Amino acid sequence: MKKFLIDSFPTRDERSLFTLVENRTAYSYDMCELNLFETHRQAENVNLMFDHFVLTSMLSGKKVMKLPEKPSFDYYPGESVILPPGEMMSIDFPEAKKHNPTQCIALTISNEAIVKTVDVLNEVHPKAQTWGQWNIDPSIFHLTNNMELSDTINRIIRITKSEQGKAKDLMVELTLREMLIRLMQTQARVVFEKSYALLSSSNALAHTLHYIKNNLRTKIDMNKLADQACMSRASFFKKFKETMGITPSQYIQKARIHLAQEHLKAGSTSISKACYASGFENLSHFTKSFKQEVGMTPKEWQLQYA
Repeated sequence: MKKFLIDSFPTRDERSLFTLVENRTAYSYDMCELNLFETHRQAENVNLMFDHFVLTSMLSGKKVMKLPEKPSFDYYPGESVILPPGEMMSIDFPEAKKHNPTQCIALTISNEAIVKTVDVLNEVHPKAQTWGQWNIDPSIFHLTNNMELSDTINRIIRITKSEQGKAKDLMVELTLREMLIRLMQTQARVVFEKSYALLSSSNALAHTLHYIKNNLRTKIDMNKLADQACMSRASFFKKFKETMGITPSQYIQKARIHLAQEHLKAGSTSISKACYASGFENLSHFTKSFKQEVGMTPKEWQLQYA
């Protein structure tokens, strides 16, 4: 899966830093605070905690994150981590150097902004029956940035860098609320990718995804797909896009590319065979779609994997 990066900040000169480890620059707004952390030397077991819900995103370098009652994990650019208020993180910086610092942002978000966004969605734009409710799931805490999520984070950074005047807070708040929606959509995609088979008997969306997974190698009729969800075609497309952040067609294409990757892991499988075994009908379209989704051609990916 292709990772989408977050815009970086200019590296600070060491003489302007208060500390070489997790030097903090803060930009405060009514509903959130954008913090830039920069580390210029190797360090271990650096503790950090926030009083509010926080979304962090790596900009450059590498961290090793250690969270309570969870296995430690490497944290790279193109990834984000969310944490509830008051959760202590212990961080290692194994690669930070004077001329190659580690940069990370931490966007702390007021509970008011979260509650307001979730309540409006559940009241005005509820998910379809059995699809669940809108909420931020703290158990889905380590995410790969997709295009939609990274775009909203980047817009908050660009507003911070370039906008002035009284409208700046409002622009940040509106973008922040969109970012929270993108976060929930991203989490929904993670949950259903992991559990669609388990949930398929009780959740109509999971049942529909299960049907897609079982029919990737054939042409999938969109009307029949809506029938699987017991909805009209128009309602199904609308609710699917709202919940997952992408259309059913986009989801099917991503699933087929993932299936093609499984075929390509066997180095003896040809690009053509992987294409048709994954439900694509045109080799040129397959190659173009694969590169757009993964960031390289099928052959390049196969050689890199090998």
